[in-house]
Amino acid sequence: MNDGNSGPGAAPAGRPKRADAQRNQEALLEAAAAIFVRSGVEAPVRDIAAEAGVGTGTIYRHFPTRSDLIIAVYRHQVDACAAAGPALLAAGPTPYAALGKWIDLFVDFMVTKHGLATVLQADNTDFAALHAWFLDRLVPVCDQLLDAAAATGESRSDLAGYELMRAVGNLCIGGYDNPCYDARRLVAVLVAGLRLPQ
Repeated sequence: MNDGNSGPGAAPAGRPKRADAQRNQEALLEAAAAIFVRSGVEAPVRDIAAEAGVGTGTIYRHFPTRSDLIIAVYRHQVDACAAAGPALLAAGPTPYAALGKWIDLFVDFMVTKHGLATVLQADNTDFAALHAWFLDRLVPVCDQLLDAAAATGESRSDLAGYELMRAVGNLCIGGYDNPCYDARRLVAVLVAGLRLPQ
């Protein structure tokens, strides 16, 4: 697969090459996230490249160090989760249903986040800034969904987005690398408890 940055004709092609490079980067981030969940953050670069369908050189061009890749995966997943909230709310069928679907996506993200927990807690200032950025991006989205569900009378109105996300995160901790623990089922029970009788 072309990485969008190689070959003598790369510069004249302009935008299409940059679009190819962007698609490759998206594929790399998705592949890296999947590999990190299955094999940990120390998985061989060749495994990530194979999953993404690119050469290892493409990975190193986009992400010169493993830390660069880990941070990019984290940011990519947070961005996707943030963007999903308004999209789900617009798609319906109800704000409460959108909240439930978004929480499912958040659980998927938390599984990967806990897979990265050891390295994210390392002595690295780049990693240290990620948690605050994560809250800045996702708490307003969760608040928006909760407010919309409360406004329609579907759910209780006395819970803040930060509280719900913290509760979901705590439930997800027990599910990391433990096949006997179903975090998604327990989170579904939690979300069901938000619903008011109709």
